[in-house]
Amino acid sequence: MGETRTWPALLVASALTLICAAVAGVAATAAGAELTRGPSAAEIRQASATEVSRRWALWPAGRIFPPTLPYTGEQGGGETARRVGISSRIDCRAAVDAALRKAVLAAHCHAILRATYLDALQGIVVTIGVAAFPDAASAAAAKAAFPRNGGPYPGLRALAFPGTVTDRFTAGGRQAGTVRQAGPYVVMSTVGQVDGRPARGVGSQRPTMFSFTGDLVGNIAATLTAPASPDCAAREWQC
Repeated sequence: MGETRTWPALLVASALTLICAAVAGVAATAAGAELTRGPSAAEIRQASATEVSRRWALWPAGRIFPPTLPYTGEQGGGETARRVGISSRIDCRAAVDAALRKAVLAAHCHAILRATYLDALQGIVVTIGVAAFPDAASAAAAKAAFPRNGGPYPGLRALAFPGTVTDRFTAGGRQAGTVRQAGPYVVMSTVGQVDGRPARGVGSQRPTMFSFTGDLVGNIAATLTAPASPDCAAREWQC
């Protein structure tokens, strides 16, 4: 009478059970480690880039355009420009000249924020614009459409506030422009004089008369793209 030997099958089954349990344990450990680990360097960089790109929408307007901006005057001393007002309109088409609209929209412009400042002597009006794009490549494509010689046309449209000394600042009074890319943003300016005189009626100008606007644009660009420590609990961060 023969004997049926079942122990090899039992051993195999037991071994498979142990292997499955081990695999499940490793998977659970890996899952737990994934859930409890801190963000990686790449994830932090991505979260930082996302946070910067959303500042135009999440920051208060007064943080982007502070009440005062420092600059260096013609004589080399420190001066302060004061904010006159901030536009409530953010439409990309309305903020720039018609010749720029195709390029700006093709780069998927989210919004263009504008504010107007006066220089320390209250003789020069500066409108500053912040155009927000999905990424740096899109911003670079839009910037390429702006004049490279510091001319005001085509460029950012003037923003005047009735009842203030800026109310004569119109399209015809624009005399110079500045444009700078900062990450996913293009920060630009257009400048004229408070009496509204047209550029063609000014004659020769001092080369440095409007150069301080580069400081204003640079200050805003630096603030918008300044690195920040991740705060995954804050709504502006996506960790």
